Amino acid sequence: MELTILMPCLNESASVAFCVREATAYLKSREIAGEVLIADNGSTDGSRELASAAGGRIITVPEKGYGNAIRAGIAAAKGQYIILGDCDGSYDFSDLDPILAKLRHGWQLVVGDRFAGGIAPGAMPLSHRYFGVPLLSWLGRKRFCVELGDFHCGLRGISREAALQLDFRCGGMAFATEMIGCFADAGLRITQVPVALRRDLRRGPGHLRTVPDGFRHMMLLLFWKRR
Repeated sequence: MELTILMPCLNESASVAFCVREATAYLKSREIAGEVLIADNGSTDGSRELASAAGGRIITVPEKGYGNAIRAGIAAAKGQYIILGDCDGSYDFSDLDPILAKLRHGWQLVVGDRFAGGIAPGAMPLSHRYFGVPLLSWLGRKRFCVELGDFHCGLRGISREAALQLDFRCGGMAFATEMIGCFADAGLRITQVPVALRRDLRRGPGHLRTVPDGFRHMMLLLFWKRR
């Protein structure tokens, strides 16, 4: 199997079926041998059943947290490459060609850049768009010596073989930064592509907690130890 499209999920009943169908249609339209894998982190709103009915393969991840869900998904994935993205409808799973092309050409981590690809009105809080993400991305570029414009984009592609060799430890949202740090420390090939950010489909607030999660990203960057 060439590609796993991996989505971490926690109570995403308003959007997960839409995302699975969009990703499944992409695989079919490109004639890619692949799967849509849902790493469910304890949903209680029927997300698992909706995702399964839409064509997704479901795994259960008891340990709460974004990082734990992604790490379990990487371990369970069947694809040579993994494209991971949030299943809240904010990313376009019908337009994964730029990421997959980079992976096929030997890049081992491909990070989306929402600032280059376009952010729909209301899709990102102003404090994140003009302060939080730019600041943390600047710190990340200095810390890891990588030219990435958006350290926190949730849409990215990886070589599964490369990822399985790395020492990921973060269980929460700071995993997004840790992933880049681990790939950079290992001397692996990292690049970026523009991706569009849509307004998500959820009815309630998202899972990101601005202050505590931002603080954890900051601490990880400031006190990072080479692994």
